Amino acid sequence: MNGFSKHSLDEDAFGEKSNLKGGLKIFDAFPKTKPSYTAPSHRGGQWTVLILLICTFFSLSEFRAWLRGTEKHHFSVEKGISHDLQLNLDIVVDMPCESLDVNIQDASGDRILAGELLQRERTSWNLWMEKRNYEIHGGAHEYQTLNQEHGDRLAEQEQDAHVHHVLGEVRRNPRKKFPRGPRLRRGDVVDSCRIYGSLEGNKVQGDFHITARGHGYHAAAPHLEHSTFNFSHMVTELSFGPHYPTILNPLDKTIATTEEHYYKYQYFLSVVPTIYSKGNLALDAYSGSAPTLHDPNRNRNRNLIFTNQYAATSQSTALPESPYFVPGIFFKYSIEPILLIISEERGSFLTLLVRLVNTVSGVIVTGGWLYQMSGWVGELLGRRRSRKSEGVLTGRHEADE
Repeated sequence: MNGFSKHSLDEDAFGEKSNLKGGLKIFDAFPKTKPSYTAPSHRGGQWTVLILLICTFFSLSEFRAWLRGTEKHHFSVEKGISHDLQLNLDIVVDMPCESLDVNIQDASGDRILAGELLQRERTSWNLWMEKRNYEIHGGAHEYQTLNQEHGDRLAEQEQDAHVHHVLGEVRRNPRKKFPRGPRLRRGDVVDSCRIYGSLEGNKVQGDFHITARGHGYHAAAPHLEHSTFNFSHMVTELSFGPHYPTILNPLDKTIATTEEHYYKYQYFLSVVPTIYSKGNLALDAYSGSAPTLHDPNRNRNRNLIFTNQYAATSQSTALPESPYFVPGIFFKYSIEPILLIISEERGSFLTLLVRLVNTVSGVIVTGGWLYQMSGWVGELLGRRRSRKSEGVLTGRHEADE
């Protein structure tokens, strides 16, 4: 005997077991704490509830992040040879329609009479200003004046560039029509021209411009008096590629006004071909296993969108009244030789489970450490208080003596 019986211990439990059943009986991969070693407390229950709430919050956050997915950006050189580029325009100029010429001149030497392809609508400048003021008072932040940066607008523009917004826009607007302008009322002065529509041009560097009739190209149109010029304008939309009305581009809802008659506005645009997709469709399209950039049926898949983005800078100046200078509104665009692929991807369900297990385990372990540390700190503070209270009582006792 080794003396275990003196302490009411079973000596046989510490010996070797020859049979398999006995060995399995004493083996426990997760040893349990005896009930006599634990004591429920009010503070422990509060900590348990708090840890459960934290675990629930983190688990829901992980699930929402997994459900939303993550965006990945890839840059590459555009493969293949493309020829056409669609331009979508909706602009109001503070001049009568019969006084304006609209043309495109590209680097290949082609000249497109855009005024014959785009629609023109006689309207009132004050009506569009009232529409702008009404939307601004309603809380809209999209409008900007030339050479002005607005923080709220930049945030909304950044949000509109996300994959889920672009794909949602394609599903909500299958027809992609231009919105109607404000209706003319009785007594409104018809002094402006709305130019809108889509047209196809060559996918090369070009210059889209709006000038006064008889200026710019040496046309046979009658020469207009310079005092009638007013190139104040409002760009409602300017985009390249398929027309998506609710996506906010850099020049959308831009207003530029001037009191000068002989004035020139210049916008310099850098167009970047872009693919939006869910999953790996964009990378498959780039590698050749899905519809390519030049496939006419490429936009039939609602989870794969081929379009373009652009960056814009501007310059405006008053010109001397001379035949060597041409006033007007000029959009000079160039096509960048890169391809931007933006894909929204989601991890596997097994990855989500691993993240949830790690999150819950980490919260429980950390909560246990904090609980033990808080108990130790509370006990230490309790001892200090008891010592101070004993010192005070001793002092009073000695004073009474």
